[in-house]
Amino acid sequence: MSPASETVRRSLSVVIPAYNEATRLPKTLLEVDAFLRRQGYDSEIIVVDDGSRDGTLDRVRELAGSIPSIRVLTYGGNRGKGFAVKTGVLAASREAVLFTDADLSTPIADVDRLWTFFDRGADVVIASRRHVSSEILVRQPWRRRLIGRVFSLIVSTLGVRGFKDTQCGFKLFRAGTTRPIFPALKTDGFAFDVEILMRARGLGLRIAEVPVRWTDSPDSRVHPVRDSWRMFLELLRMRGLI
Repeated sequence: MSPASETVRRSLSVVIPAYNEATRLPKTLLEVDAFLRRQGYDSEIIVVDDGSRDGTLDRVRELAGSIPSIRVLTYGGNRGKGFAVKTGVLAASREAVLFTDADLSTPIADVDRLWTFFDRGADVVIASRRHVSSEILVRQPWRRRLIGRVFSLIVSTLGVRGFKDTQCGFKLFRAGTTRPIFPALKTDGFAFDVEILMRARGLGLRIAEVPVRWTDSPDSRVHPVRDSWRMFLELLRMRGLI
């Protein structure tokens, strides 16, 4: 079922967390807006500024005149990606909520792949870079791939089993499922995706993992060693081990 269908007008909030994204974010917002308009969505774009220091907020506000659907949320200080996504999702007003990274490593058009499973009854649809049918257009350096696989092994031990990729920043939710999940989130850092899936599974929600296109960004905000260690500590906290 296409978002452009004459019988269905998709209702979607797109949440984009942003930390020091003054360079990449304007292009992303223009691409997302163009896609949503072209496909006839009833939509809003929620940008959550996570304490940026490079003028990100100013750049987004400059675009607000040409992209009326933009909503800008901000708060004091840098709280972490998990906190930013939580803030945006809880402010969403449409029937479905997608959060995506500011660099659009997964192109916005791939939301069509997620809708297919959403229409079949999935409550949460997550993009997966490690799905056998995913198209990796630009691969991560081998060190990042190795650390990612080690983290996935730790997640399957301490977090949730059965997912090939919990960390891809492209996830779709039924609006009704966000209320029992997001207010309770305690993880502000990058491991928040794992807590989302733990809570969704605990609620008995239907979760689908879907192949997408993905391009590695050399300007990723994730530090392969420092943030992997922080994510490991966050997993231990989730399990009450520290």
